[in-house]
Formats: sequence, C-alpha cells, structure tokens
Amino acid sequence: MRDIRLGDDIDDFCVRCKRVMNHAVVSVMNGQAAKVRCRTCHSDHDFRHEQAPPPKVDARKAALFNEVLKKVDPEEGGEAAEAAETDEAAAATAETPAETPTAKPKAKARGKK
Repeated sequence: MRDIRLGDDIDDFCVRCKRVMNHAVVSVMNGQAAKVRCRTCHSDHDFRHEQAPPPKVDARKAALFNEVLKKVDPEEGGEAAEAAETDEAAAATAETPAETPTAKPKAKARGKK
C-alpha cells in the first residue's frame, strides 16, 4: 500500500454526521493521516481510524443508577408499588363500561335574530 498523501480519500467516523463517511486527508504526520475533512459536512477533525468516540455516559453514574434500581423492591410498598396499583386500577376501570349517561348535544336554533 502506498503512503497517504494530502487530498487522498479515506473513510473515517465523522463526529458531526455521526457515521463513517468519505473524508479527505488534510494533514499527514509520520506517513499517516493526522487530520481529515468530511466530504459531506466539510468539518475538520482528527483521524479516528473509523472508530466512534466512547459514549458520554459516566460509568460511575450508570453503576450508581443500576445499584439504586436493584434496591427498589415493589413488594416493600414503595412508590413503585403504589404506581403499579394505580395502573392496575385504571386498567380495570377502562375495561368496564361507564354507567353515567352521556349528555346529548343540544340542537342549535337557526333563525334570524
């Protein structure tokens, strides 16, 4: 394979488009692309070797959130259990027909005033 030169086409993950797109080499260091320009949105960024950046979710926050979710037990009578009971009650009332009579719309009087 030949050395990469300025202006060559190369595939890379675009940070603006959020997908692997065609790029043009903008800068070269040690025979490898250092910076590239997306041919779709024309944004410049470092060459990422077609790899998406890591997600921005903090691993510690996700671990703490999962720990809290494990501690919540619907049988203990917490808010989750109360919410589930109200959902079940609402579903039961939605299945039975309403016993209240429905109001009929009044006919509009058409005449000269």
